[in-house]
Amino acid sequence: MKIIPRKRIRITLTVMVLAILNGCVSVPFEDPDDPWESWNRGAQQFNDDFDETIMKPLAKGYLFATPEPVDRGITNFFNNVDDIVVTINDLLQFKMQQAGMDISRFLVNTTVGVAGFVDIAALIGLPKHNEDFEQTLGVWGVSSGPYLVIPFWGPSSPRGVGGLIGDAAMDPINYTVFGGVAANIAGTASDLLDVTDRRAGLMTTEKIVDEAAIDRYAFIRNSYRQHREYLINDGNLPEEDLFDAIDSDKETPE
Repeated sequence: MKIIPRKRIRITLTVMVLAILNGCVSVPFEDPDDPWESWNRGAQQFNDDFDETIMKPLAKGYLFATPEPVDRGITNFFNNVDDIVVTINDLLQFKMQQAGMDISRFLVNTTVGVAGFVDIAALIGLPKHNEDFEQTLGVWGVSSGPYLVIPFWGPSSPRGVGGLIGDAAMDPINYTVFGGVAANIAGTASDLLDVTDRRAGLMTTEKIVDEAAIDRYAFIRNSYRQHREYLINDGNLPEEDLFDAIDSDKETPE
């Protein structure tokens, strides 16, 4: 029997492993329900570059300069404003009991919670809910349409674009445009602070995505779709959708 030198075995195995990894990385998972993939990948790369250059340094500076209690208070303030949008969408989805809880959250936190900087409502059994106009459209039976990555925003869909427009129309901060120059400046500063605060809160999530995904685009796309369906159905996915989600994860290269 011919003896193969160990060094040659190690070299052969190394070449095989590298070839397999190269195949996984260079051949992205193709989704027939993603007809705009070419555009989407380019838009995601643009967003990643913008985030790396502008938003991430801004978020890191914000975290460095902002004490944790202040950071939590800012997050609570914007969550309190968001409760107005949530309540309207509760009503549009005929979730009357939840609407009562969410408007109560807003009233309690705006008064006792010092304009929302302290989440008193959570301490008395009124948890934060997540409802937006895209979920409302989904409850009304509007299809999401193809996956779409929006520059400067991120994962979305045609239904998601409609949801963004609807939520913007409900957001009271946006109505500062009728309050003069000072109000416009305050509104813009508020939006920038909100975006920075949200970006700072994604630091841990970003690390998980970067470490877990070989094809980062497919990972984000599948996660976005499943998360939106989860929210629209209040966590009660139809059985066929649950199996589709499992099959989608199996098809994505590991």
